[in-house]
Amino acid sequence: MSNIRKAFENGKAFIPFITCGDPSLAVTEQIVYAMEEAGADMIELGIPFSDPTAEGPVIQAANIRALGGAETVTTDKIFEMVKKLRTKVNIPMAFMTYANVVFSYGAERFISTCKEIGIDGLILPDIPYEEKDEFDAVCKANNVDLISLIAPTSHDRIRMIANDASGFVYCVSSLGVTGTRTEITTDIGEMISHVKAVKDIPCAVGFGISNPEQAKKMAQHADGVIVGSAIVKIIAKYGKDAVPYVSEYVRSMKAALS
Repeated sequence: MSNIRKAFENGKAFIPFITCGDPSLAVTEQIVYAMEEAGADMIELGIPFSDPTAEGPVIQAANIRALGGAETVTTDKIFEMVKKLRTKVNIPMAFMTYANVVFSYGAERFISTCKEIGIDGLILPDIPYEEKDEFDAVCKANNVDLISLIAPTSHDRIRMIANDASGFVYCVSSLGVTGTRTEITTDIGEMISHVKAVKDIPCAVGFGISNPEQAKKMAQHADGVIVGSAIVKIIAKYGKDAVPYVSEYVRSMKAALS
């Protein structure tokens, strides 16, 4: 069984996202420990990239801070941090990044290192289903789930994507880039019913969710909720002092799903 499935074994999963190295890798490490302690069921670790096409201004700014700060954040440094995390962190973890990061490192080398250090999944939002094979074969060989995304515009492709999905299906709640939204109008229930008709696989909703009320509403249909921009905003506001504020936020969101 996919290790990622464990995130969904104890009710609705809360999956926070953070950008590695914002404001520093040392603070990122402490935030991960705090989020697990506060009830996170799985954690998405963003590897910063100079052109994060799926991200809105909040996470774009986090990428710039991570790449342009006093500490030069590299993929290798993030791998070393994950090794340290895995001595204490038991919940599933996945990387979210872009194809160029994996290409430039070498797909075989990148994905096999993920397996070695205990990364359970990989999310590449700029790779369409039709072009994922070269990554997917290496992921399967290393028991790393390549997470499939479906969007409100996927329509007839949902069944095809779901049939080949592993780990969980990432349901994109809204058109456009990441960022908090006051209202989510997509029929999430319909999207998820199309997935479940094809495959018994967890579905988690992300993009735009920022408060407990939205999380609770999404969890009526989904198996989990993913939140990034709202957490990255807290980190941007408090910097190296962000740990307790992120912990409090994660605790409140998990409580809304329980």
